[in-house]
Amino acid sequence: MFGSLGFTELILILVIVLIIFGAGKLPQLGEGLGKAIKGFKKSVHEADAIEAEAQAAAQQAVPPQAVADSSAQTISANQTAAAAQPAPRV
Repeated sequence: MFGSLGFTELILILVIVLIIFGAGKLPQLGEGLGKAIKGFKKSVHEADAIEAEAQAAAQQAVPPQAVADSSAQTISANQTAAAAQPAPRV
């Protein structure tokens, strides 16, 4: 995407930005852009950390044997309920 931009194009863009915003506003514009990028990176990194923490907590809360036992109990409960229902008449 930016591979086709040469030195001349970058200078032209810089001149246009300088004309639009003025020399006094460029440092403020750069500072604001830098803070926005830094805040975005921080929020993405924190979201990944929160997600990883939640997954670790979920794995610790339910041991694998408990999951297998609960699924076996559900299957046996469903079979018992199915056996208790009367057969449909044709």
